[in-house]
Order: sequence, then structure tokens, then C-alpha cells
Amino acid sequence: MSTYVVGDIQGCLQPLKCLLRAVDFNPESDVLWSVGDIVNRGPKSLKSLRFLYRMRRSLVVVLGNHDLHLLAVAAGVRDPSRSDTLDKILQAPDREELLHWLVQQPLIHHEHGHTLVHAGIPPQWTLPQAMGYAGEVEAVLRSPDCVAFLKAMYGNEPARWSDHLQGMERLRVITNYLTRMRYCTPDGTLDLISKDSSPTPGVASVGGQKVDAWFNHPQRKTGNDRILFGHWATLGGASGDPNAIALDTGCVWNGAMSLYHLESETWTRCACQDGKCQEAAVTAPA
Repeated sequence: MSTYVVGDIQGCLQPLKCLLRAVDFNPESDVLWSVGDIVNRGPKSLKSLRFLYRMRRSLVVVLGNHDLHLLAVAAGVRDPSRSDTLDKILQAPDREELLHWLVQQPLIHHEHGHTLVHAGIPPQWTLPQAMGYAGEVEAVLRSPDCVAFLKAMYGNEPARWSDHLQGMERLRVITNYLTRMRYCTPDGTLDLISKDSSPTPGVASVGGQKVDAWFNHPQRKTGNDRILFGHWATLGGASGDPNAIALDTGCVWNGAMSLYHLESETWTRCACQDGKCQEAAVTAPA
């Protein structure tokens, strides 16, 4: 049995299939982990969702911000963005079956000494804390309050965690940490403006504290935990921290799609163009 972890798919189904063929993935014995963002921006969002749904018994997926956005648009509480590629899902005859499955997926998965999350874990949280807080959001997504949460989910405030937060503000900051975070201060104050591999000029500090990648803070409480994450294509799959394994290599932006073999710590990648592989997949050591 092998465990493979794939970066952000975002509707780019052909490269995913190419990678799975390259490693001889066997759904009877192997398991695929996905860091989320399985839909949106790419050309085959509906087919990607259907493909993963069909292989759900051999799949672990955590929700990304684009997956949550799909749920919000489908619930009628958010208008689609101009760059969305969700129309075929919203019009599909099996839409409700697919969305019901999607909303049941977690925000964090921990197994085999590794933790799977879409964006990351803020420096001030331990792994058990992060899993507990994720569970709060997961519970509301599976409850009658789901639509109310999806409506209140958008926004950059509060920018920092507090144990005193309640209600939708508490759920929003948990969701922002786990599905949108790239940069923050040592106490977890979020910078949700910067997206490149260095902070946006003018956002080098918040409240006098240095802004850095969430995994770079030396006092990060998950520093000894192996975390697999996506969401950050401009890193190019290189975090510089062996315990922060970056999976998003920007397939939808004509970068590459990456597949990480947990047991051997090897990568299989294929270069992408317009949502398709441009060359044969190549396997190499980490």
C-alpha cells in the first residue's frame, strides 16, 4: 500500500490522471491524499469532482478555499467570480450528490505521522488545538447552520485568534487560517494581502511584528510536525523547511502538478499548460 499526496488540482484533471498512471496508482491498495482546491479556475472542474467522488474509498481530501467557495455559490449566498469555472457543477444532474459528499470532508487530516491541511497551521496553535478548532468548522458545515456559516465566511477580520472569539467570527478566523493563510506574524495576526514568495511591500510588519510565512516562525508550535499543504503556488513546491511540505506548484497557472509519495519521500511532477500535461511525468527524490 502506498500513500500519494497531490497538490491543488483546481479542475486540471488530465495532469492528475497522468501522474496517477506514472506511479501505477492502484485504488485497490493505494490511497490518494488531496490538499484541497479540487475545483475552480481550471477547465474540468465538474469532471475533477466526479473523478474524485468515484474514487472516494481510496481518497482523503481536505477542503480548500475554492471548495468552500463552490459550496457558498451553490447555496446562493455568494455570487460567482468572473474567473470561476463552476457553472457545469452547478448545472449538473448529480450536483446535490457531489456537493453533499464535498461538504462532509474535513479541514485537517492526521495519519502516518503527517498532517494534511490546505493552507497551514498558525504559529500559536499546537496540532491538537488545530484539529479541535477545525472540528468546530466541520461540525457547522454538516449542520443546519451550514448556509448561515457560508454566508458569514468571507472577510479578513478578525485577523488574529483569541480564545474569547465566539460565533461566526470565531469560525471565520479558523477557516482563514486553515484555508487562506500564507503570511502572518509570530502571534498569528494574518496578512491576507501578500501572495508572492515574499511579503507585499508595505506589509512587512503588522502592529510592529514581523510578517513571515506561517512555517518560518521559529517558535511555531507545530515545528516538529510534518505538515503537507497547498494553496501557495508561488513557492514552487519549496518551503525551505523539511517539515512543511509544499504541494501546490501552480498547475492551473501553467506551472506543474506535483504528487508526493509519503513512504519514499519522492516527487512525481509534470509541467502543465492550459490544464494539461506538456511533458511526461518525472519522478525524483525530495
